[in-house]
Amino acid sequence: MKNSAQILNSIQHRPQFSKLSKYRCIKKIQSIFSPALQKMIKFAYFKNDILFFVLNHPGAKQEFDNNIQSIKSALKFVSPEECNEVTVTDIKAFVTNKPIKKIALFQTNSKETYTERATGDIEVNIKDEKLNALVKSIQDIIKANNDS
Repeated sequence: MKNSAQILNSIQHRPQFSKLSKYRCIKKIQSIFSPALQKMIKFAYFKNDILFFVLNHPGAKQEFDNNIQSIKSALKFVSPEECNEVTVTDIKAFVTNKPIKKIALFQTNSKETYTERATGDIEVNIKDEKLNALVKSIQDIIKANNDS
């Protein structure tokens, strides 16, 4: 009887799931880069045995170009186990010109209105006459709004 790891391994090596092996290879090569550069990689894909990395910032492209020669030479000598089924002839990168769409979590198009909870039934014990008159006028406005 096979355990779950053996079942998954046998499924992943079937021809119809060859894209999974490419995905694992991409993730393994991507893990070689520095964490700052990993965050700037939008996605990666294979085309004609060339691995393309799509970056979201021109600074990332420059950093990528500085590191790529050492990674290419390392991959020529020792290929990761995940990349045995995939041939990587070259690695290239470019910066995408599409802006990142930010998803708004809370979208409120309509204004919410609330009913007035104040009733204006409070005692005003202010000794200053100007301030007392101001508070009483506010109290009258609240009472007038409550009645309507």
